[in-house]
Parts: sequence; structure tokens; C-alpha cells
Amino acid sequence: MTFTVGFDLDMTLIDPRPGMVLAMNALAAETGLALDGEHFANHLGPPLHLVLRDFGAPPARIPELVARFRATYPEIVIPATAPMPGARAALDAVRALGGRTLVVTAKHQPNAAKHLAALGWQVDELVGDLWSTGKAAALRAHGARVYVGDHTADMAGALAAGAVGVGVTTGPCDAAALRVAGAAAILSTLDDFPAWLERSCAT
Repeated sequence: MTFTVGFDLDMTLIDPRPGMVLAMNALAAETGLALDGEHFANHLGPPLHLVLRDFGAPPARIPELVARFRATYPEIVIPATAPMPGARAALDAVRALGGRTLVVTAKHQPNAAKHLAALGWQVDELVGDLWSTGKAAALRAHGARVYVGDHTADMAGALAAGAVGVGVTTGPCDAAALRVAGAAAILSTLDDFPAWLERSCAT
């Protein structure tokens, strides 16, 4: 029987931190705002408009700042992005067992698609611009039984969708936080995911 596994993108499948530092610092230099690229890169997850709000950006300027960041993103961030350990093998493991792959991310969908293309990865579905429990709509729409992510908000999305949340401790949230947020399984990296999926499908 066909099944679908959903994955988050940043710090789950890809590591965009070096480029994120550069892109946010470039935006700070261009605008004169106090935007901290290192802090941003070390706390990836929330949508950009919330990040800018928390940096104290004037609310009226946030739409233009988001647009500018997204415009420079492909040339700055994508070339500096690397796959997370085990990411390709995790996607391949789903297909090997007859499943479908779904990426649900808070990232702007066109830039998320550029990341996948740059890495030569093909997924069955990609849905961007969704955060936390907002991801549940996409997970339900595509029948995802499992959602894999590195953030407590990813686990909230999985729970809201009735999917099994699998937390990976490769992002800003540790195992304890992911478990409190509802993760049914905790993995140190996606290297452990194929074996977990095989066991899960066998039960």
C-alpha cells in the first residue's frame, strides 16, 4: 500500500546556515537595521517575517525586507547549502518501500524548489510557506503518515495532522524538547531514518 512521508527542509534535509548568515548580514548592511545573521542561522525554523519582527524591524518595513531577502536568496544561500547527513538516503528509503516523499517547509516555496533542484533531488510534492500547525493542512491533504523535522513546531504540525512525528536533533531543538513537543521517535541524524522506517513499516 502506498504511503507518504513528509520532511521539513532546513536543518532536516539541508543545511543552509552559511548562506543564511551571509544573506541576513547583507540585508543588515543594506538597510542599516540590527539583523544578526549568526543568531538567525542558529535558530532556523520560524518564517522570515516573524524573525524580522523579533529582530525589531519596523512592522511597516517587513514586507519589503522579506521581498529583498528572497530576491537575493538564490545567489547567496543556495550555492552555500549542503545536504544534511543521510538526507538523500532517507528520501530513497521511502521510495524503496513504495512510499511517496513530501516536503513541507516554512521556506518560500520557489526558493525551496531551487534548493531541491540544486541538489538533484526529486520529491513527489513540495509545499512551502507553512509553519507549525499550519503544516497540518498540507500533511493531511497529501495523506502523510509520518512527518520528520528538527523543530518543536514540526512536531506540532505532525500532531495536528494526526501523523507520527519523527524528530531529528540536527537543528535548534534537543531531544527532550522534541519529545515534549510530541515526537514519537527521536533520531540523531537522518542516517538512522531508513532503519526506523523499515521497522515502522513492518509493524
